[in-house]
Amino acid sequence: MRAYLLSAVLIGCAAPDSSELAEDFGTWELVWEDDFEGSQGEAIDTTTWTHEVGGDGWGNEQLEHNTDRTDNVRLDGAGNLEIVALKEDFEGNSYTSGRIRSLGGYQQSYGRYEARIKLPEGKGLWPAFWMLGADFEQVGWPTCGEIDIMEFRGDETYVSLGTIHGPGYSGGEGIGAEYTLPEGTFTDDYHTFAVEVDPEHIAWYVDDTLFQRITPADLPAGTPWVFDDSLFFILNLAVGGAFLSNPDENTAFPATMSVDYVRAYERVD
Repeated sequence: MRAYLLSAVLIGCAAPDSSELAEDFGTWELVWEDDFEGSQGEAIDTTTWTHEVGGDGWGNEQLEHNTDRTDNVRLDGAGNLEIVALKEDFEGNSYTSGRIRSLGGYQQSYGRYEARIKLPEGKGLWPAFWMLGADFEQVGWPTCGEIDIMEFRGDETYVSLGTIHGPGYSGGEGIGAEYTLPEGTFTDDYHTFAVEVDPEHIAWYVDDTLFQRITPADLPAGTPWVFDDSLFFILNLAVGGAFLSNPDENTAFPATMSVDYVRAYERVD
């Protein structure tokens, strides 16, 4: 299994006033969704999603072994996907969890992409909802482009991060910003995380609040914009890694990332 970086040191972390970002680009039409309907404990729909299995650190020093077991990835019977991290010895790792992607099952170029997610709390927990260019296996990372719609550190329960990675602005040089929830936490209820990908810009939202827009002009000089081709989804719950601290004795397991739905839209005009 090939590894690729997800972590980032954000450039320009302060979120601007959304009124400074708002523009009218037209309306959206829903073209695809997965509502995760099924029986409790049932496996995911493998016509859309495939498991990424392994425990080699995933390029980020992660501690978990991602499996294809329903212990780690399953439907809850109430219309949600559960990705569950467990503390257990497995194939040389001390934790297990899940990581799924839609490559070959669903991918799209320009559009709005969103998921409604309830996140787990705890030091060392690193859930994410993100996208890679569908040519990843041909051109590699970061040439394929990466859009992190939501990254979350389980001990910073009111902060979500959105980032892009590409050639010349990847890993610790990723470009992005953070969003601070005005009240409550991301662990006490579901919240909607979205990006809108258009020619010449990408915009990030939490609960329909626009908090960041990036254009080619925001990239380092001489670096390419690599977000014009098809993208696929990734959902995962990492444990530990270079992006955050490792779990400690206060981190509760099992830890669950619960996903109500994933949706894709196209512009009507």
